[in-house]
Amino acid sequence: MKKLLSVIMAFALVFSLAGCGKNETDGGESSAAASTAANESSAKQETAGETVSEAVSEKEADESEEESARAGGSNALVVYFSWSGNTENVANAIADQTGADVFEIVPEEAYTSDYDELLDIATKEKESGARPTIAGSIEDIAQYDIVYVGYPNWWSDMPMILYTFFDSYDLSGKTIAPFCTSGGSGLSGTVNSIKGLEPEADVLEGLHIGSSSASDPDTAVSDWLKNLGLAE
Repeated sequence: MKKLLSVIMAFALVFSLAGCGKNETDGGESSAAASTAANESSAKQETAGETVSEAVSEKEADESEEESARAGGSNALVVYFSWSGNTENVANAIADQTGADVFEIVPEEAYTSDYDELLDIATKEKESGARPTIAGSIEDIAQYDIVYVGYPNWWSDMPMILYTFFDSYDLSGKTIAPFCTSGGSGLSGTVNSIKGLEPEADVLEGLHIGSSSASDPDTAVSDWLKNLGLAE
């Protein structure tokens, strides 16, 4: 009887140990699986975080480039010489409608305010091929892609101080848009003259505004800019 009882107890002990071993194995495997899942989840979160971070960085870089471009100013410049104020009115209208920077050509030695005397001076300058000196200069004309150039028509030509300007600056590779004011002689041959002075530039169709219309040039300027494809 005792022997039988011992055998039964031995079997019970074996089954008990087998059950414990299985539970330990199942528990270890479950714990390892849980750890692996946690690691994979963490890795996915890190990857997602890196992707979001990269997208934010790219957006910030784009915004920074846009801000730098804005800080750099306009890519267009209005250059003009005006004796009576008519050409200045047109220049200001162009600047207002395009956001261009402005440089006024001011002679180092001012012209007379007497019209008849001015005509004599203009005639002599043209005959002698004079190059009147400009007071001041454009610091960095290389930054501009488009240059609007304005002047009155003197004796069917640009004032000679405009020739000084073209002699002083290389506008190769730039777009030049001429504009002119006069009593009625139009642009004459000035656009072709500019093409000859700046052969490596793209010289566009010029704008002429009569003296009687120069006080209110906005509509004419707007139409001209649209025709050239330069309107904002």
